[in-house]
Amino acid sequence: MFKRLLPVLFCLFLPFSDLLALHIVGGGITYECLGNGRYRFTMKVYRDGNTVGGAELDQEVVIGIYRCPPSGCSGLTQASAYAVVRARLQLPIVQVEKPDYPCLIPPDVRVEEGTYVWEAELPVSEQSYHITYQRCCRNVTISNLINPRDQGSTYTVELTPEAQAVCNSSPRFKQFPPTIICADEPLMFDHGAIDSDGDQLVYEFCAPLDGGGGGAFGTRDDIVNTCQGAAPQPGCPPPYREVTFRAPAYTFDKPLAGRPTVEINPNTGMITGTPTVQGQFVVGVCVSEFRNGVLMSRTYRDFQFNVASCDPQVVADIQEDVQISDQEYQVNSCGVTDISFVNESYQERFIREYEWSFDIGSETVTSREWEPTLSFPGIGEYEGTLILNPDTECGDTALITVNIYPDITADFAYEYDTCQANPVVFTDLSESGSRFINEWTWEFGDGDSSKQQNPEHLYRSPGDIPVSLTVRDTNQCEATSIQEVAYFPVPNLIVIAPSSFAGCQPLGVFFDNLSFPIDSTYDIRWDFGDGGTSSAISPTYTYPDPGLFTVDVAITSPIGCKTDTTFPDLIRVSPSPMAGFSFSPDVPTNLDSRVSFFDESEDANSWYWDFGGAGTSRERSPTFAFPDTGRYVVTQRVTHPSGCIDTMARLVDVRPEVRFFLPNAFSPNADSVNDEYLGVGIMKGARNFNMSIWNRWGQKVFEATDPLTGWNGRAFNTGKDAPAGVYVVLVTFNGPRGEPFEYKQFATLIR
Repeated sequence: MFKRLLPVLFCLFLPFSDLLALHIVGGGITYECLGNGRYRFTMKVYRDGNTVGGAELDQEVVIGIYRCPPSGCSGLTQASAYAVVRARLQLPIVQVEKPDYPCLIPPDVRVEEGTYVWEAELPVSEQSYHITYQRCCRNVTISNLINPRDQGSTYTVELTPEAQAVCNSSPRFKQFPPTIICADEPLMFDHGAIDSDGDQLVYEFCAPLDGGGGGAFGTRDDIVNTCQGAAPQPGCPPPYREVTFRAPAYTFDKPLAGRPTVEINPNTGMITGTPTVQGQFVVGVCVSEFRNGVLMSRTYRDFQFNVASCDPQVVADIQEDVQISDQEYQVNSCGVTDISFVNESYQERFIREYEWSFDIGSETVTSREWEPTLSFPGIGEYEGTLILNPDTECGDTALITVNIYPDITADFAYEYDTCQANPVVFTDLSESGSRFINEWTWEFGDGDSSKQQNPEHLYRSPGDIPVSLTVRDTNQCEATSIQEVAYFPVPNLIVIAPSSFAGCQPLGVFFDNLSFPIDSTYDIRWDFGDGGTSSAISPTYTYPDPGLFTVDVAITSPIGCKTDTTFPDLIRVSPSPMAGFSFSPDVPTNLDSRVSFFDESEDANSWYWDFGGAGTSRERSPTFAFPDTGRYVVTQRVTHPSGCIDTMARLVDVRPEVRFFLPNAFSPNADSVNDEYLGVGIMKGARNFNMSIWNRWGQKVFEATDPLTGWNGRAFNTGKDAPAGVYVVLVTFNGPRGEPFEYKQFATLIR
């Protein structure tokens, strides 16, 4: 006797995002009677292998088995399950291959199949057993359901009392439907089943069953494994909700749009029709099993059709010179009678045979090579074909015209005076068998080009220059000739552009050489007129002395051609004075900021002084009193009678000076004479002042941080009178520029 089991729930420990993963494609349950009330059940579940982030197939599932009275299972809960069975994934996940359409390539769709097998002992009963598995969720991209992501799947089979009584086994479907079908292409799929008992089978479209849904709500911890959750454990009892179709466009008995309508033959299970709308469509099929008119079982299966636009598989194509039409090509050859054809046909994996055929005079030349080389007898026009997969419905044909034209050759000559930078004259020597050359393209190697037959070209740069000529005739045959032109003349005219023609000594001049053609391979000699020379193309030269200078330039090309030019009295350099001065005192201070400046310049006739922004003077040797301490850049600018100017700058530092003196005695007796001990001096700019006074026992009796605060003879100026005697005084401070000062003194207090 089968022992009644309490439902034990198995937790998958999957995150909510996995529990709600959109991956279910279809599935169904069948059973086999083993005898003595024992049954083997097989469940196949299919998932979308291309779903991003979709959950994998469950490694273990929890199956609910319910025994219901004739009134049905309505009102029962999970706790009323007759048994709870666990089944593990029995077979490796296999990929369901795409169907082989004769001349079509369907889109890439991948479906994975998982198989679960378990056994259960079910004593014969006057009630039906319902074996059920439920899981969320269906693909969100399904076209014929409303909110498909909130609807799950219920896979169930009913074991009726009549089936139990005769140890009946359910029918098994022959095959899983094709994962994809092509829009606007006739569909014919055998969804029939095999029944080992020989019972009558009746097929119909039926509504797929919902279950394991609830959307995000179904993933709550307190809901997820219940009948309202995403993963009921175990599957819940009937009755079951049907999925909600997007009516009226789609219903369970018209799940796809088609012309003619997609339908199922009730006697054979053959699904036929022509789908016209692309998308993903859920389809449910039920097969009812009758024996002598009595219903033995009803088996559900739902699956997903992917309707897509499919492209032709096989297209005949070649590498052509001219494409005349979609499947008509022209290959041209100029003088060459052996033609190597380039086969660009696709899809190559569906091409099993290929046949080339050309009519050549009274005979036909053929080849079954993928890319043959065929010999033609001579100049003329030849017609042929490339046929893919001949004598099959999955073939294609390309029409080919081969034109053999007369040969064409390109050639040219050139001439120029090798030592003169004149244009190069090019002469076309090309020939064509057609005698009609009508296009010339010259590339002169320096970026310039020409379409003339016999052009001239002037080069600005020398070198071994590659020149190409491409000619084309009326047959569009073309040929190219490339020759190297050795172009090394000297310039017809030497042209230079100095940056200055006149200036004061020392004068720096950049000589820009504008002559052409020249480069670093040329020997260039400069004579600047004062003994200086250079071999640079465009040199910079400094004239140290005044005068009028003639410049000579000589150029020699790599092949020995020479030219030179003299530029008389080109550069004028005027004499310049030489600024110079000294000053006294070397270190002026704030005690006396007057500084005397002494002119030491040469060849000057006027002077101008700038005292660092503090003032100016035009005297030759001025004296200037600086208004404050600090560092001043004093500039002397002197002018030569020629108008040339020279300058000199020197730093004058007017230093701040402090002076401080301490007395050696004082008498605080209120007679208004020497009543306070106080230092005197010049303390402008001093910082961090501190004066401390100590008695003979090392005790501090006074301290001040202000140089104007003195000691009145009392302890810290407020306590008792200090006794007469000798005291030690220490004074420290920093000068205006941070330099440290320290003074120590013995002070006698007299009473």
